[in-house]
Amino acid sequence: MKKNITVALMTIAFILIFKTNGWAQAKKATVIYKDSKAPIENRIKDLLSRMTVEEKVGQISMPLGWPMYTKTANVVEVSEVFKKSLKEEYTGMLWATLRADPWTKKTLSNGLNPELAAKAANSIQKYAIENSRLGIPVLLSEECPHGHMAIGTTVFPTSIGQGSTFNPELIRKMAAVIAEETRLQGGHVGYGPVLDLAREPRWSRVEETYGEDQVLNSKMGEAMVRGFQGESIKSGSNVVATLKHFVAYGAPEGGHNGSSISVGTRSLNQFYLPPFKAAVKAGALSVMTAYNSIDGVPCSSNEELLNNILRKEWGFKGFVVSDLNSISGLMANHHVADNAAEAAAISINAGLDADLSGIGYGKALRDAVKAGKVSIKTLDSAVSRVLRIKFNMGLFENPYVNPETAKLRIRDTEKIQLAKQVALESIILLKNQNKLLPLSKSLKSIAVIGPNADNIYNQLGDYTAPQTEENVVTVLEGIASKLPDAKINYVKGCAIRDTLSSNIDEAVIAAKKSDAVVLVLGGSSARDFKTEYIETGAAKISTSSDKLSDMESGEGFDRATLDLLGDQMKLLKAVVKTGKPVVLVLIKGRPLNLNWAAENVPAIIDAWYPGQQGGTAIADVLFGDYNPAGRLTISVPKSVGQLPVYYNARVPEKHDYLEIDAKPLYTFGYGLSYSEFKYSELQIKKSNNNTIEISFNLKNTSNVDGEEVVQLYSKSKTSTVVMPAKQLKQFRRVALKAGEEQRLVFELKRSDLEIYNNKMKWAVEAGIYSIMVSASADDIRLQGKFELGKEDYLVKEN
Repeated sequence: MKKNITVALMTIAFILIFKTNGWAQAKKATVIYKDSKAPIENRIKDLLSRMTVEEKVGQISMPLGWPMYTKTANVVEVSEVFKKSLKEEYTGMLWATLRADPWTKKTLSNGLNPELAAKAANSIQKYAIENSRLGIPVLLSEECPHGHMAIGTTVFPTSIGQGSTFNPELIRKMAAVIAEETRLQGGHVGYGPVLDLAREPRWSRVEETYGEDQVLNSKMGEAMVRGFQGESIKSGSNVVATLKHFVAYGAPEGGHNGSSISVGTRSLNQFYLPPFKAAVKAGALSVMTAYNSIDGVPCSSNEELLNNILRKEWGFKGFVVSDLNSISGLMANHHVADNAAEAAAISINAGLDADLSGIGYGKALRDAVKAGKVSIKTLDSAVSRVLRIKFNMGLFENPYVNPETAKLRIRDTEKIQLAKQVALESIILLKNQNKLLPLSKSLKSIAVIGPNADNIYNQLGDYTAPQTEENVVTVLEGIASKLPDAKINYVKGCAIRDTLSSNIDEAVIAAKKSDAVVLVLGGSSARDFKTEYIETGAAKISTSSDKLSDMESGEGFDRATLDLLGDQMKLLKAVVKTGKPVVLVLIKGRPLNLNWAAENVPAIIDAWYPGQQGGTAIADVLFGDYNPAGRLTISVPKSVGQLPVYYNARVPEKHDYLEIDAKPLYTFGYGLSYSEFKYSELQIKKSNNNTIEISFNLKNTSNVDGEEVVQLYSKSKTSTVVMPAKQLKQFRRVALKAGEEQRLVFELKRSDLEIYNNKMKWAVEAGIYSIMVSASADDIRLQGKFELGKEDYLVKEN
């Protein structure tokens, strides 16, 4: 009997345990957002239902990331700042956690190498997941315009050089490397590409753009997005691309960074919006608003841009983020909001999802919700767009990265070689009188002179982390490697801006005792620890002698002139006066005044900011180991009095001034080669698939292998609205062996010929169209025409 009772009790206990476990499992199963097999939209809905207003606001507030860790020797931990931020603000996003530069005060000694960066990211994730009520991972956004802005990563040429390659596929490969290096260290969002049209060379951020043309910028933007995001952002080696700066940021009045923009609706649609549209269609998942206003409406509170155009017209599925402090700027700079809560309300109601600063939303947004200025539905929409990224990246399941992998795969040999290739393809040969270049490797002596000849930071551009010297090859080092037996006479000569330490006489002596001279001048975006910065990270200009740096370009350094600064012109003229063969190499971030150089210097090379392998690439071009084919993506004016001077200005074409003509010194698309190319046998026809087919022969008529950047321009004879005298439609970088000839075929589709017409609609208009096959915007090699009737239909791409 006792045995039966015991068995019965055990059975009952088993049933109770089974049911209890079942109930527990059932209860656990109701936590849908933690179920990796549940549809993502269901997970988002479930998580939102569990969140407080404070937790939701925390998910879309993004404070500065670099104070969120502490480093002692090789131990990295979360800081008290992060613990406080998570506890009080429910922080769900961070910006520039791994960034290092003078503004962040992170150096080679107190900053993070790739291995420690990965450990820092892991520590932040672990603490956030284990010490928050809902265990939501943190989304880390990083600066990635020409490399991840962190110590130890690969540094590529800045975007103006990337554009000069006219090679989107190469830029896609570069972007994939930047994405991999960022993701391996724990980053999830890469800031880039910058799609602003650079139509104002006085503006300080020209180097961050691809240039003045919307077609080229569109192709480069598409390439960057595909490289960043790959096939899936869940891959573990890809990041979300953030398009900057939405919109029309690159043509501020007077060149003042962040100033208002004078642009009409039609110009906005025809020129400034297309690069963003192309990148969105390529799958971009994040967009950053610009600081400027358009027709009196700040971009960070512009519902027409953010909701109507971006989301409704283009079908954008990602999230919109402010630029740093731009929400607060609605009150402090634009004066369209009376207080912080109102600034937060008009931003989020206009479609701006996330706040880069941590103070634009935060308490201000909570107050706005409490006051009824922002609905829970609007808040949930913004939060869901950020959560969707986290779920799609698989961060709830795999929030951590492998520090050992980061250590091994970042800045490896293959990535360094790619940095060299991008630098090679970006270099532009502006002048080569009497074929001075390439230089002979049998030179017995050579003078290498100038402030940018042996300065690693002046070579790298803005948004670059501190570097160890062995990571960067300067021009001096590159030349020395080509001429191991020659006498190298190096003299700095002068600084970029400072005139107190010039030694021009010594430079002249070096030139006179050398067989040839390479003079390396230009500009600098190199931040230093003497420079002061405003809240947004832009440099604060100082002219006092004790704080004078080389920096004359980069965010915040707008110019009134485009002249070479300091004693550079004195140095240039003195060296040329020696009568020695002089090659001028320009390292810089914006077009500069080259009038005297173009007239008096036999050979000129423009390298922009060529990155860590710039010295090697420049030396390869100087000595003929690489045949240059880079092309200008922004016109070089003769005077600031000509501005604006971009090639695709609307008709009528500009007439000459009293003092000078109206043409730029060098126009868009210009660049020379050591090879010569012949264009012939143009044919234009309507193809069977309702496109316009343009074909022609291209032949390398020289005895040197080379590349030509073929550019296809078009212009309609008449149109319902005023259009440019010519507009780039397509381009292709073509490699031809000496004597080789190829038949090239281009197809013009509907999108190539659409204009924003007098009805404010996109349309292909009937009429006669001119076709110009060119080597630059003003070097037309072949011309032809075709006609479209009202009944003609061109294929509309998906």
